[in-house]
Amino acid sequence: MFSTVRYFVKTSIIFLIIGILSGVYMLIMKNYYDTWPDPEMVSAHTHIILFGTVMMMIMGVALWFFPRPEKTDRLYNPTLILITYYIMTISTAARFIFQVTASFVNPGGTLTFLLTAAPLLQVAGVIIFFVSIWGRIRSVGSHIREAKGEKF
Repeated sequence: MFSTVRYFVKTSIIFLIIGILSGVYMLIMKNYYDTWPDPEMVSAHTHIILFGTVMMMIMGVALWFFPRPEKTDRLYNPTLILITYYIMTISTAARFIFQVTASFVNPGGTLTFLLTAAPLLQVAGVIIFFVSIWGRIRSVGSHIREAKGEKF
């Protein structure tokens, strides 16, 4: 497992812990203080787990598991994949922080802009990543076995 894969996987685990802790916080507030979580807090919790944990884990495992890029693959660029890792990590952490902040204060102006910009960066990161690895999503030998009639 090479370093960029480890970055994706380890960061996804850190985001999972943050997501679990935010869920525990909301549970305590609801059960002990009868305070229902603000929709921004629920969204922050949901997105840190879905984007931060699930999507980052999928990206890391795909990067590790898919076949190596062909020598003619012009889309795959390891530096761009690393940049995508940073885009995803920073935008996901920022989104979580901005949404948690918005659950305590009335968002407006700059915070509203940041609450929109962070998710757009997440979307850009996902698109860049999967466009980059598109050529790696291919058969490596299985098409030969399928042509011979093998089912799997």
